[in-house]
Amino acid sequence: MAATDSPVQERSVPKPVFTDAEAGAKEFPSSRSRSYNYFTPRKRRATVYEDVTVDVQPDPARHLTQGWIYAFANGESGYPLQWTALKSTNWHAFLDPNEEWEQTIYRNNANIVRQIQQTVDNAKAAGAFAAWNRSWTKVLERHVFTWAHVEHGIGLHVYTPAQRDAPTNMINNALAVAAAHKLRFAQDLILFNLEVDGQVEDFHGSAHQEAWQNDPIWQPTREVVEGLTAIRDWSEAFFATAVVFEPLVGELFRSGFVMQAAAPQGDFVTPTIIGTGESDATRDQRGARALFKMLADDEEHGAENRSTMQGWLETYAPRCVEAGRHLQPIWSQPSEKVVRFQDSMERSQQRLTELVGDIGLEAPKEARA
Repeated sequence: MAATDSPVQERSVPKPVFTDAEAGAKEFPSSRSRSYNYFTPRKRRATVYEDVTVDVQPDPARHLTQGWIYAFANGESGYPLQWTALKSTNWHAFLDPNEEWEQTIYRNNANIVRQIQQTVDNAKAAGAFAAWNRSWTKVLERHVFTWAHVEHGIGLHVYTPAQRDAPTNMINNALAVAAAHKLRFAQDLILFNLEVDGQVEDFHGSAHQEAWQNDPIWQPTREVVEGLTAIRDWSEAFFATAVVFEPLVGELFRSGFVMQAAAPQGDFVTPTIIGTGESDATRDQRGARALFKMLADDEEHGAENRSTMQGWLETYAPRCVEAGRHLQPIWSQPSEKVVRFQDSMERSQQRLTELVGDIGLEAPKEARA
């Protein structure tokens, strides 16, 4: 046999052995069902939201018997529960009362964008921009469009990081949807700003940037928003924003001023756009109320959670009240005045009192009407 004809050595490689124990091999009564029964639905039958959300994110406490398959450099793995000071005997008990998931957020946002575009197109066709009160256009360019910075900051730097840190898919989804709401609303405001800039003579479309950076009216609000972005506890960030900031500053400005003052100035477009943001905030707040009430009523950790959340209230409510009060000069700038600042502030304080009361907390004295 020639040297080149030596037999080829076969490498010893373990052969895969299929034992029929892999997932899906076993037949059982609901094997071919498209309905899932690994969780207990809120009602008799699971909703689509529950089917596509509950237990989608694995958890070693539920189904993930081998533990987390990845870890961070400091040794923490998965979604550490110590990333928040609040505790729960069952984080998976939270279900978003809005039942938001991928399809609903796409559909709802598409409807909102169409609604806004139709309103703007109708206003342009009717020449409505020319009828606006001149003092109102100054309020728009310097103050109303400044609100886009608030929405963008909260959506990108508060809700987006929080949704990554939350321990269940149901909470992640609610926070991700809240982030999408904020970012879309900020975009709506800036796109409307561009439309107004093209329709109204001598309109300064970039005035909101200078106001956000330098106007004393806005600096306390900017300080609060930037402080919210620095909170590392995901539930504290959500609580401080949805439960405290939104009633005392967000609703105060959006509903307590813009939606009240715009129409008497001849502007029917701005309330439509601001109203979509207000509706988004209401939905996000509904989810926050459900989550924090669940934690406040927790059989094992409820008392501790209420104490922690009450401490957050005492910290953030005075700051938000102060920020809201610094916005007061804006109420006097339109030539047609239809609402008093103090009336708007009292309504916002009453909203906070009702919201925290539903959770089982007490509004600080600085935030009471």
